[in-house]
Amino acid sequence: MKTNQMNQFAINVFFILASIACIFPFLLMFVASFTSEQSIINEGYTLFPSEFSLDAYRYLWDNVSSIGRSYGITILITAIGTTAGLLISSLLAYPLSRVDLPLHGLLSFFVFFTMLFNGGLVPTYLIYTEVFHIKNTLWALIVPSLLTNGFYILLIRTFFRTSIPKEVIESAYMDGASEFRIFFSFVMPLSLPILATIGLMLGIGYWNDWFNGLVYVSDSKLFSLQNLLNRMLQNIQFLQQNTLGSKAMSSASIPTNAVRMAMAVIGIVPILLIYPFFQKFFVKGLTIGAVKG
Repeated sequence: MKTNQMNQFAINVFFILASIACIFPFLLMFVASFTSEQSIINEGYTLFPSEFSLDAYRYLWDNVSSIGRSYGITILITAIGTTAGLLISSLLAYPLSRVDLPLHGLLSFFVFFTMLFNGGLVPTYLIYTEVFHIKNTLWALIVPSLLTNGFYILLIRTFFRTSIPKEVIESAYMDGASEFRIFFSFVMPLSLPILATIGLMLGIGYWNDWFNGLVYVSDSKLFSLQNLLNRMLQNIQFLQQNTLGSKAMSSASIPTNAVRMAMAVIGIVPILLIYPFFQKFFVKGLTIGAVKG
């Protein structure tokens, strides 16, 4: 009995320390966003700075139009991309989950193959810009590398195959339901855990994406929030351009480090607020969908 208690105590201590290790960077980032620039320069990032300041948030408020536009673009592409990605992935995963589909094993291998190899950045860039002409459009932030994912498709396929009773589909067939009717009226409502799981993954991917904006977008009016933050991190001169406000400011007067932390705070808050509502679905959907199919 004592051995079990000791093991349980050790496990609890381990997870408490792991939780602290996960929470500490977020807490440090939050405190740094309220720290004066001079304190960060003199003392570095610390949980107990010598001087607190709201300069970073004042600066963001002065440039609220550009940051608000980037925020709106990020919300828009996250909503559209997540919805479209779920629909496309589910529509592909459903026939792959049916063992009576001819060549379903070969088709599943093609999906798996995309997880191992891709065409490379240069061919992909040329196809999207020269063939599909999505450069400097919102589609450039939605389609490339994010809309579909082989791993997500295989997770959904496995969930459909292992968790949707065959009797439900067979009874729907006997009642004369079409494939689309079965998919939307029976399969999708029964697949809420995996859909919530994949939806959360897709949403986080779109919300945190900065690479597509870096490669395909040069129009500052189409910058997403993460792309805007990335430009700020790359070059402090970007903070002085008209796209971030009409006020002329010298680089010395800009709370550079604190602004970066403040931008990170406002960028991560929506994810922190949404995740608790999806957590129960996330664990269930991921564990069931990961079973070998």
